[in-house]
Amino acid sequence: MFNNMFSIVSNAIDREKREVDLRHRLRVKIPIAMAIIMTTTSGLMGCTKQSNDYFSGYAEGEYVRLSAPLGGALSKVYVQRGDKVVQNAPAFVLEQDSERAARAEAEFQVKRAQAQLADLKKGKRPDEVAAMEAQLAQAEAASRLSEADLARQKQLVTAQFVSPARLDESSAAAQRDQSRLKELRAQIRTAKLGARSDEIQAAERTLNAAQAQLEQANWRLLQKTQRIPLAAHVVDVLYREGEWVPAGSPVLSLLPPQNIKARFFVPELQLGTLRIGQDVRLQCDACGTPIAAKISFISPSAEYTSPLIYSKENRSNLVFMVEARPAVKDAMRLHPGQPLEIRLVASASSRTSQLPKASSIQQ
Repeated sequence: MFNNMFSIVSNAIDREKREVDLRHRLRVKIPIAMAIIMTTTSGLMGCTKQSNDYFSGYAEGEYVRLSAPLGGALSKVYVQRGDKVVQNAPAFVLEQDSERAARAEAEFQVKRAQAQLADLKKGKRPDEVAAMEAQLAQAEAASRLSEADLARQKQLVTAQFVSPARLDESSAAAQRDQSRLKELRAQIRTAKLGARSDEIQAAERTLNAAQAQLEQANWRLLQKTQRIPLAAHVVDVLYREGEWVPAGSPVLSLLPPQNIKARFFVPELQLGTLRIGQDVRLQCDACGTPIAAKISFISPSAEYTSPLIYSKENRSNLVFMVEARPAVKDAMRLHPGQPLEIRLVASASSRTSQLPKASSIQQ
C-alpha cells in the first residue's frame, strides 16, 4: 500500500514538471510563429497587390427568358441547348385545342352579326314587297271605281233622281279608298327602307363586339406559338415536351451577344479617372487579340464598405462596380463567368499631358 502511494505521488510530480516545461516552450515558440505568419502574410499581400494599369473582372450575361402569357402542355420545342438561333425562328408550341375552339366560336359570332346587320339594311323580302304592290293596285282600282260612282251620284242628285243620302255614301266610299291608297304607299316605302336607324346602329355595335372577340381569340392562339425574339445562343431548355408550362413561366433561356458585358471593380482612389463611354481593352485566356469595349455603367454606390469610420486610410477599402460592353461581333468570344483583365485605354489628351515639356527637355 505504501509503495502504491509513493508511485502515485511520483507520477503527479513528473506530470507537473512536464506541464511546466511545455508552458515554457510555448511562451518561446508562439511569438516566433506569429512573427513568421505576419511576415509571410505581408509578403503575399505585397506580391498579390493589383497593378494600377489593369483590373480583374469577369464576363457577365443578361439572359432573355422566353415564355408564353398563357399556360398549357408543351407540344413542341424546336431548339436545343447550345443552338445558335436567328431572329423570328420558331421556338416552342403549347397545346392549342381550347384556343382553336374559341376562335371558331368567335368567327361564327362575327358571321351571325354580319348577317343580322345585312338583314336589317335590306328591309322586307322582295315577295313581301310584291304582295304590298299588288294590294296597292287593287286599292287604286277601287279608288277609281268610287270616284266614278261619286261623279254619277252628283249628277243624279242634281237631276233629283236620287236622294242626297246616296251622294253622302258615295263620297265616304271615295275618301275611304283614297286613304287606303295612302296607307299602302306608306307601307311600301317603309318596307324598302329597312329597319330603323337605331336598330341598325345597335346591330353595327354588336358586329364590332364580335370582331373584337375574334381578335382576342386570334391573339390567344398566336401566343401559344412563340418565336425567337432576337438572334441569340440557347443557354438552357427549362421544360420538356409533354410537361405543363404555367402561364408566364420561361421555357427557354437565351443569351444574345449584345447582352454580354464585362464587369470589374475599381478602387475608390481610381474611380474619378473613369467615365461613361471610355475605351477599355479586355483580355482573357486563349482569347487572342484584346477585345475593345466601352464603359457603359459606373455604380453610384460602393460594393464594399469598411466597418470603420470613413477616413483617408479607409478609402482604399471602397470599390465600385463598373461595366463595359464590347461590340456584338467581339462579344461572341466571351462566356459568362470567364475571368478577364480589363485595361484602360489612355485618351489622346492624357497621352499628351504625360509627354515631357519642351523646357524640361532643354534643361
